Amino acid sequence: MNALSSGQNADQVHVDGAIRLWRQSAGPWMHPNQPYTPREQHKRERAYDQALDEVERHARRAKRFALQETERRLIGSFAGFGVTALDLPEPGVETITRDFLPAGTQLARWARRFDPALSTLDIVQACRNAWTACGLQPLLGAPLALTPAILGYSLLYPYSDNFLDQKGIARNDKLRFSERFRSRLRGDPIPPDGDHEVSIWELVSLIEGQFPRPRFPGVYASLLAIHNAQEESLAQLHAADDCEEDDILRISCFKGGASVLADAFLVHGVLTAQQNQFAFNWGVLLQLGDDLQDVREDLERGSATLFTRAIRRGAPLDSLAVQLLNFGDTVAAAMDALPHGSRTHKDLLRMSWRSLVLMAVAQVPEYFSPPLLATFEPCSPFRFAFLRARRKKLEGKSGLFQRIFQLLLASEEATPAQLPSPTRRFGFRLVPAPALGRDLTT
Repeated sequence: MNALSSGQNADQVHVDGAIRLWRQSAGPWMHPNQPYTPREQHKRERAYDQALDEVERHARRAKRFALQETERRLIGSFAGFGVTALDLPEPGVETITRDFLPAGTQLARWARRFDPALSTLDIVQACRNAWTACGLQPLLGAPLALTPAILGYSLLYPYSDNFLDQKGIARNDKLRFSERFRSRLRGDPIPPDGDHEVSIWELVSLIEGQFPRPRFPGVYASLLAIHNAQEESLAQLHAADDCEEDDILRISCFKGGASVLADAFLVHGVLTAQQNQFAFNWGVLLQLGDDLQDVREDLERGSATLFTRAIRRGAPLDSLAVQLLNFGDTVAAAMDALPHGSRTHKDLLRMSWRSLVLMAVAQVPEYFSPPLLATFEPCSPFRFAFLRARRKKLEGKSGLFQRIFQLLLASEEATPAQLPSPTRRFGFRLVPAPALGRDLTT
């Protein structure tokens, strides 16, 4: 059996396992949160608004302080918010402020220097993937830090994934790019065609520099798997009701699971069967959570997901949201069984998964029944109407997130020692095929 067919069989085993766990998660909510009283929610909302006010004040006064001092003040505001509003223990706040936030700012600054044309949304998308990979590092026995491989893989999304999702690009152009990208991931000596491919080729070279192909075949099998999943997921675009529910579930599981499984291989290079299955199921959880978050946008563009299909049938999303929470608890139980990772780190991830679902429900209440909303809302530290109102304030071109992001990007802080310089982008030259696995740029 060749490596490709072996990888395809392994992917199918992962998908089948995830689908089985998903179906076993149907039914009532098995482990609801301890409910918050209205008084407790108001207390946390006051802490939320106080933190927002502090952040806005620091952003307005940024010119009066060095950027590093402004960044320190912004992180300090979050620390107070995390303890009071989110009930995070001090070690959890320290993990976010010392490890996760610096990894995000390092990636954002590197990406903007690598390609000033990258949009804020592109960079935020890359940061989200990098944070997932960084979340895996302690669970796989590695220190939490941004690495060249994580950086390269995370930035592939804006260039490849989004390109293939765009409506305005001809199907033949997408197919041609997809095949060339597949060749590059296989290690074929194919030169880049145009600036778009120059960027992608160099990002792949970051991965090759950290994980030489002969020693880490699993890394490149996982990259080809997510590429295959991306191609299959294109069937969801404009599919509406043409896709059967089983097909939608399979495609969603494959795309989400393969994505985070690739993150895991880019953290450790070699995985045990236990780590392999856990990472895949975590990816399925995040994919379905993203589908719930994006349900309005998916409806508008005609994408078929489990959630849009239910809405088009006139069904509320109650049972799917509960099923997603139960599935998250199953993934969390598998995480607890991993030998690495502190209790604080695992609790932080568990909280983030549950918050992802509850906040998604809060943003689209029209798709849920009043009894379900009445059950879910007390399990959130904030009232749902409050979350919707604050999201409007934070997002958009003039929102607070955008202002803070631009502020942090303005820093001229040096590139961390573990990362390559982002200024070599147009010095690409292809080296002979046998040398692949070393840096491909000069």
